Amino acid sequence: MDAPLATPCNIQICEVTCDSFRIMWDITPEDSARSTHFFIDLSRKENRDPNRFKHRDVPTKLVAKAVPLPMAVRGHWFLSPRTEYCVAVQTAIRQADGDYLVSEWSQVVEFCTGDYAMEHLQQLLDKAKGSAGRLLKFSVFYRNQHPEYFDFVRGECGGLMRPALKDISGSHGSPVNGKLHGVFFSCSTEFDTGLPPKDSPYGPQRFLIPAGHLLNPNISLYFADFYCMYTAYHYVVLVLAPVGSEGDTFCRSRLPMLDLASNPFLTYTAPQRPGEEPLFCHASDVILEVIFTEPVSLDQGHVEQIRGHHQLMSLTTANAKKDPSCKVCNISVGR
Repeated sequence: MDAPLATPCNIQICEVTCDSFRIMWDITPEDSARSTHFFIDLSRKENRDPNRFKHRDVPTKLVAKAVPLPMAVRGHWFLSPRTEYCVAVQTAIRQADGDYLVSEWSQVVEFCTGDYAMEHLQQLLDKAKGSAGRLLKFSVFYRNQHPEYFDFVRGECGGLMRPALKDISGSHGSPVNGKLHGVFFSCSTEFDTGLPPKDSPYGPQRFLIPAGHLLNPNISLYFADFYCMYTAYHYVVLVLAPVGSEGDTFCRSRLPMLDLASNPFLTYTAPQRPGEEPLFCHASDVILEVIFTEPVSLDQGHVEQIRGHHQLMSLTTANAKKDPSCKVCNISVGR
């Protein structure tokens, strides 16, 4: 009869990405030579089932042939970005009758997966390019809010709209979610008028600022996300950061940079002749969410009452969850 296998101990997690990690533990040379399989019990922390598989003849959630440690665990079908997981391991010997001789479960170790890497964002960017549509001219960025917000900015902030933390709407793995501060703007226009839409889900007042204040050669433009909310239309999140600013430094190592003059979403074309104005264009077939990483003064534009409705709350994207089943805006890593 085979001697019992020692319980795995000193579990270590390393090389964590948005959809993979490596795991290792202390194992005796004797057990390493005898083990044929490793059982990995992996579950989300918030949904962890305390009654893990205890039966010695039933493999747990992930079964792998024994390999030299550390062992890679990867797969977007069970790992998601920025998600806390619990993991425990068993070592096992497959016997001639197909049954397993297994060790006791190790202690449970917790870890958190990472954000999308640059390569994943590039995949998302490539998908977004296919949905952008043609470019339309525009002349202003705008920000819809309630009167109380603008009163607060005037009375308590010296007229400066200060950057706020990006919420968790969109792709769960986007590096800007919950980490980047910015002032949020739109620039979409109506096809028939070329003006901002009459309606707003965010409030009855609108701050408008000439496009050149936020989009010019001194600004870096980054792609941050592409998502939908169980709807036919899609959102693209872009970041505008003054060159050399803290926001620019944050984005440079995390997000794909776009050419201001040549990209499918938001462009600046410098004047071709003296006296001409720059040309600004936005994508027609996606809704752009623009994050400007520095404070913006109300003195740079003006506030007006919107002409349409302002209670279209079904259109708000605040903390909205991305549709994980959409084939247009999902990539082959965790959602």
